Amino acid sequence: MTDHDARIGTADVSYVKNGRVAVVSITRPERRNTINSRIAVEMYEVLEHASRDRDLAVIVLRGEGADFCAGADVVPEAEAERGPGDIDLRQFDVAKLLYGMRPITIAAVRGGCAGAGMGWACCCDFRIADTTAKFNTAFLDVGVAGDMGLPWTLGRMLGSSVARELCFFPRKIGAREAREVGLVTRLFEEDAFEAELETMTQRLAAAAPLALATLKENFLAAENGSFEATVDVEGVRHVRLFYSKDRSEAFAAYLEKRQPVYQGC
Repeated sequence: MTDHDARIGTADVSYVKNGRVAVVSITRPERRNTINSRIAVEMYEVLEHASRDRDLAVIVLRGEGADFCAGADVVPEAEAERGPGDIDLRQFDVAKLLYGMRPITIAAVRGGCAGAGMGWACCCDFRIADTTAKFNTAFLDVGVAGDMGLPWTLGRMLGSSVARELCFFPRKIGAREAREVGLVTRLFEEDAFEAELETMTQRLAAAAPLALATLKENFLAAENGSFEATVDVEGVRHVRLFYSKDRSEAFAAYLEKRQPVYQGC
């Protein structure tokens, strides 16, 4: 991590980069990592910086302590003093960054994951959890309709009917049920969680940089375009990658039974 990287963190959002992996954490364990508008904007600023780091392969989003993010901080005084015109709309762009940025995004979920925290987790490429995880859309319980793209992401992950059920009838969903319905991509026991997360991130970080970024681009295109348009753009990107130095190195390393050394070009 460079000195500049160290300065982008805040009292409530930390940023730690190690090689091609960065960990972004909400650091309010005493408040179950709940967030308010200020913290959401700070998260945006940290992620926006990270999104411009071409060396990053993976961003892990997590909470410090026992919870991922238990949603909004419902202590109302500070927010109530502000009017709609005072809201910094960048807080809503956290969802766009997690979903569309070049690095692969992983939500590492332990404990409570609710409201905006669940929205952020669902914007990530992967959601891994340990057995303490509990999910809850929660928005209707506090008199709001929700944000952070949750109807869009949940509808695509779980199907529209299940997504509506979870949003219109909020309840706590345990880790095993979340895995069964497809909300969680991988589930681990508590004592194995950190090691499995490390294995997952290092495997992604060791992948060919251009191929990794292009594969994510292909998924984004597939989720937002027609089948025909997706196949066309995949073909163009495949040809570009086929003639890259990294592809040549991957083939050579495979034949020589050694680990490839990628250059990102």
